[in-house]
Amino acid sequence: MSALLVAPLALPLTAAGIMLLLWRRPAAQRIVSLAGVVALVAVGIGLVVATAGGAAEATRVGDWPGGLAIPFVADGTSALLITAAAAVSLLCLVVAAARGEDRHPLFHPLVAVLLAGVLGSFVTGDLFNLFVTFEVMLIASYVLMAIRGGRREVRAGTIYVTVNLLASALLLIGIGLLYGAAGTVELAALHRVVVEVPNARIGASMVAVAVAVKASLVPLHSWLPRVYPVAGPAVTALFSALLTKAGVYVLYRLSSTVFADVTIFREVLLVAAVVTMVVGVLGAVGRGDVRGILSFHMVSQVGYLVLPIGIGTVAGFTAGLIYLLQYLAVKGALFLSAAAIETFAGTGRLARLGGMLRTRPAVAIGFLLPALSLAGIPPTSGFVGKFLLIDAAFDQQLLLAGGVAVAVSFATLLSMLKIWNGVFWGERTDEVAREPGLAGFRPAIPAGGAGDDDPPRPERFVSARTVALVTPPLLVGGLVLLLGVLAGPLIDLVQPAAETLVDPQPYLDAVREA
Repeated sequence: MSALLVAPLALPLTAAGIMLLLWRRPAAQRIVSLAGVVALVAVGIGLVVATAGGAAEATRVGDWPGGLAIPFVADGTSALLITAAAAVSLLCLVVAAARGEDRHPLFHPLVAVLLAGVLGSFVTGDLFNLFVTFEVMLIASYVLMAIRGGRREVRAGTIYVTVNLLASALLLIGIGLLYGAAGTVELAALHRVVVEVPNARIGASMVAVAVAVKASLVPLHSWLPRVYPVAGPAVTALFSALLTKAGVYVLYRLSSTVFADVTIFREVLLVAAVVTMVVGVLGAVGRGDVRGILSFHMVSQVGYLVLPIGIGTVAGFTAGLIYLLQYLAVKGALFLSAAAIETFAGTGRLARLGGMLRTRPAVAIGFLLPALSLAGIPPTSGFVGKFLLIDAAFDQQLLLAGGVAVAVSFATLLSMLKIWNGVFWGERTDEVAREPGLAGFRPAIPAGGAGDDDPPRPERFVSARTVALVTPPLLVGGLVLLLGVLAGPLIDLVQPAAETLVDPQPYLDAVREA
């Protein structure tokens, strides 16, 4: 079990080292990268099985005593997130290969390091180690953002690094103050520390604000819609599935440990969640490009993901986890659909698109199903998550929060219709009409793995890459329908994890006994 708990961090770092040795062998890098992510999915499934029914597992690296060794802990929440994040990352890598975004020799090692940082934050039980995993994630994501070397990418990367370095500095200061007040940075040992040790409140609050920046909660959100649309489309999809979700997860964990039984913490996050939902969806109104609209909706949906903390019940966290797990896949699929649109049409601007429903029906379906799930339309999994979340809010007499969640869902649907009408409906433009072919795209590797002496055959290449581009969103579309229909088993799987967030005793006991 110890190896399984450390694997989410150790496995991708090992793969990154191997891929650096394969610097001049891009095909081999792809194989190692895809195999590594498949192994991470298997690790996640193993952890889901091990933590089923509300159990938790923990180990200490090197078998050092408590206070010295870094604890690695998995419960149902972290296990499910590891599985979902790794699975969506696999789809993003497929699309990156199809578009040629992975041609840089550092691309796959950086993705592996990014996964190590994100998945490591899901299993660490130590705040300082959380800071380290966040920094690993930050460095890898910055280089991935600027890897294409354009002026816009570098400028966006500068904004991203500046904001996140300030947040990291705030996080480190808060961790130091917490250690000075409580004498430990282990999450299990910090359970209810804000209630029991008044001097810890300032440090804990600084940690929470820093994590809120990572999660892009309003008013700490403005960096995200300025940065994400600038990266490569497949990279943006990868970021959407991973980065802010690490921040949301840590807020969940802080609410069940450091801020357990602190009413003001829940109330502040409740207000922030409601405002975030509204600001994000309104920001999408003025955008005229696919990825710009989807980036603002990322901010809006973070409000839904944080709302369970404000509700504070098992029903609320059950709904939140269901919505978070399906949202990981849905948002990734929408950005992957944007990648397909930009590849086939050469642009993501709505004013320059149209008619793709006739020319690329598979792309249209791959966008439509996740879009309906994002808006919470039945019978998708998004409807299940939102219905349960709104019901849990109303059950706690949080009528304003529940009403805003309903209204924002309708506004989200209108935004998705804006993309649908602009990209897939109407008359076909010249850019779409001149397809087939991948507009503006030159493959890094010829069809069938041919070398320089064996020129590529465009027909074979386009056919294979087209399948790779349209299949991931279609798979997610089928998944959201399946999870919507099979809501009962999904709730049964997630509810024990939600119970552990409300009553973290299994988590605490696992760490103390490790």
